Amino acid sequence: MEPVKTSSSLERESNPLTIKETKRKRPLLTDGVKAILCLLPSIILIAIFVYGFIGWTGYVSLSNWNSLVPDFSFAGLKNYAYLFNDFRFQADLRNTLFFTLFFIIAVLTSGLVLAILLDQKIRAESLFRNIFFFPMALSFVVTGVVWQWLLNPSTGVNLFLKKLGMAPKWYTSVTIIPGIEWGKIEFGVPVAIIAVVIAAMWQMTGFSVAMYLAGLRGIPDELREAARIDGASEFQIFMKIIFPLLMPITVSVIIIMAHISLKIFDLIYAMTGPGANFVTDVPGVYMFETTFRGNYYANGAAITIIMLLSVAIFIVPYLISSRKGGA
Repeated sequence: MEPVKTSSSLERESNPLTIKETKRKRPLLTDGVKAILCLLPSIILIAIFVYGFIGWTGYVSLSNWNSLVPDFSFAGLKNYAYLFNDFRFQADLRNTLFFTLFFIIAVLTSGLVLAILLDQKIRAESLFRNIFFFPMALSFVVTGVVWQWLLNPSTGVNLFLKKLGMAPKWYTSVTIIPGIEWGKIEFGVPVAIIAVVIAAMWQMTGFSVAMYLAGLRGIPDELREAARIDGASEFQIFMKIIFPLLMPITVSVIIIMAHISLKIFDLIYAMTGPGANFVTDVPGVYMFETTFRGNYYANGAAITIIMLLSVAIFIVPYLISSRKGGA
C-alpha cells in the first residue's frame, strides 16, 4: 500500500519555494572556491616565474658565481660593495638620476601643453591626436635607431645646424656639467644624456597627452564658467581649479615614467650604448654586458636587485597610498 500523504506534506511538495530551497541546500562549489580555482593557475605561475625568479636572483647576487662554472658559496654583500665602488656603476647611477629627472619633467611638460592645445577643440583634432600617439606604437629599439641617425654629429639635424654655425656633438659628447668630483666620477649633467632624453620624450609624450586630455575632458565646464563669473582669469582658473584636479593624473604619469626610466635598456643599447667614458651608460646595459658577455653572474644579479629596489621606491608607496585611498 502507498503511504497516505498528509495535507502538510502535500503543501510542501506543491510549494515552489520549498522545492528551490531543497535544491540550494548542497551546492557543489561555493563562489569563493570557484574563484580560487580560476585564479590558482595564475597564482602558481606568478609565484614561480616572478617571485621565484626574484628570489633566485637575490640568492645568486649573494654568491660567488662570477664565472662559467656555478659557485653558490655565500659571498655576503661582496658583490654589492664591489658595484658601489666601481667607476662604471657610479656613472650609471649618475646617468640614471639625471635621465629620470629630465625625462619625467619633459614628458609632463610637453604632454600637458599639447593636451591643453588639443582641448581647445581645434580643427583636425583627430589628426593631431594620431600624430602625437603614433610614436607609442614603435619599440624603443626603432626609436633608438632613428634618433641615432637624426642626432649623428655628421648627419641628420647637424647638416642644417652647421649652416647656422652650430655643430653639437649630441650623444658623442663627454662633457659633464658642472663636473664636480664625487667618488670616482664627475658628478653633474652628462650632455650626451640630453640626446637620449629627447628620443625617449618623443616616444612617451603621447601617453602623457592621452592621460591629460582625458583628465581635461572630465572637468565639468560649469566649474570654469563659475570661476569666470567670479572674475578669475584663465591663468587663475588653470592654477586654482584645473591643475589641482589633474594632480592624480600627474602622479600616475610620474610613477609610470619613473618605472620606465629606471629600467631603461633597449633605447640606450640601440641608440648610444655605454658611450665614451660611460656618459650614456645605465644599469640595464651594464647588467646585460656583465652577465651575458662577461659571465659575472653574481655581479649581474646584484645590479638587477638594485634596479628592482630603485623601482620599488617609486611603486610601493604609490600602491600603498592607492590602496588606502580606495579603502
